[in-house]
Amino acid sequence: MKVLKRIITLMLIIAIISTVVVCSTVSFSAQGTGVGLAEWALNAYNSGWRYVYGGATEGTVDCSGLIYTYTQCERCGDPQLYASPETGSLSSLPNIHGLGLWQPGHVGVYVGSGMAVDARNESAGVCYDSVWSHGWTYWFKVNGVTYPTNGWEECNGDYFYYENGEYITDTSRTIDGTTYYFDSLGASSTSPDDVTLLADDSNNDSGSSDKKSSNDSSALKKGSTGDKVIELQERLAELGYYNGAIDGDFGSQTEQAFKDFQTAAGLTPDGIAGSDVDYLFADDAPFASTGSDDSEKVEEETQTVEEVEEVEEVEEIEEKEEVTFSNYSKGDYSDEIALIQERLISLGYFAGDVDGSFGSNTESAVKAFQSANDLEATGVIDENTYNAIFSDDAVANTVEEETEKETVKETVRPATPVANGRTKSSAKSKDNTKETEKADENSTELELKTNELSSKALSGLSLNSKHNNFGFLFWLIAVIGLLTVALIVVYFIERKKMRTATGKHQVKRIK
Repeated sequence: MKVLKRIITLMLIIAIISTVVVCSTVSFSAQGTGVGLAEWALNAYNSGWRYVYGGATEGTVDCSGLIYTYTQCERCGDPQLYASPETGSLSSLPNIHGLGLWQPGHVGVYVGSGMAVDARNESAGVCYDSVWSHGWTYWFKVNGVTYPTNGWEECNGDYFYYENGEYITDTSRTIDGTTYYFDSLGASSTSPDDVTLLADDSNNDSGSSDKKSSNDSSALKKGSTGDKVIELQERLAELGYYNGAIDGDFGSQTEQAFKDFQTAAGLTPDGIAGSDVDYLFADDAPFASTGSDDSEKVEEETQTVEEVEEVEEVEEIEEKEEVTFSNYSKGDYSDEIALIQERLISLGYFAGDVDGSFGSNTESAVKAFQSANDLEATGVIDENTYNAIFSDDAVANTVEEETEKETVKETVRPATPVANGRTKSSAKSKDNTKETEKADENSTELELKTNELSSKALSGLSLNSKHNNFGFLFWLIAVIGLLTVALIVVYFIERKKMRTATGKHQVKRIK
């Protein structure tokens, strides 16, 4: 048994050493951009990805898995926040695509223009709504993701211009002789003249197929002629945007008329009649604001919609302010309870499964934490307990460590005495017992250290399954080779000891 323990301990040590050596040679840095992460999240929403707790593959993710599948860096929400090179409160949210968003127990992605995407829960799935409507607490730059500093960026079909690390809004800029106008959401009124200036984001896989290209041969634009242009001019005139000649020549006046229509319809006003021609010939196409009854009606409806949206936004903000903390107690189940269990494990209070179920073991761990942190030991996670658990000042469990030390000491005890004061063993067996106990003590301490090293070595490991298959194969071969050598060495050492012991025994018998 003693030999077996030594062999197992040696195998664990070799496995840990080889793991650390191999993993230290592999780079786990992500290759992605903020715009790429934003479009990745939008694609998850548009493609209907499912929410699955613990999911971290394309099409099936949880909240932190949505970010992890793109970056392949930190796996859980809190580590993603802690690893960030820059964070801030939501009130200071900068105009940057692809920022991470954090609230206790949940993370999401800021996709720009005041909107966010997050994998919320099994019933809601992946959601897309206002960044102000879900109680986010902090924003953070995602570790391993690069963010724009200056220049043009295209995101979800719109063009944005970055200055000093943020895209500009509610202003205009003259760039290379062309004046561009940027709305309150940061989108440019026209596409940049030189699209080659855009960043080449080869890692984007947004899955979007509805982007309009100015090079589309079927699109009507300045310089186009023919019957299609005549139909376009007639429809623009009918809606009050065009009062020029119906001559089939797409000139400057026709271009400006179509831009005016695009603006009224909420489209990108680039003056190119591509896929958005369908909106022009739709029954609900907006009329120009010329003072006619139809245009006044459209304008009134637009104002009504804007007023309703403002009221809804105010109501959402009020609801956000009225949100109160929900206590967690025995019998509850949620993803946030799973995060609490993980935190209690790191603090040394909980040793069960991280399953999101508030059972008896979780309740006992909460009571122990409350007692150690000068809180009322109710076993219920109220707001004060929750904040204390995730506080940097949380008191870790030291009782468990002391108990482990006591357990080790108890395993090394002297031979049991009998009534007459003599031990059950002879002097020789007493020496053997002491030697065995000393070996067991060393083995136990070595196993404890091995487990500690193993936890530390594996806690920071995050393999990128897409790019590190070779590294994993090398690691596996190295471990098998080292274990084989170790077993051979141990075998010959033990065999030599047995031969030596047998020889001594035979010499004693001869004497």
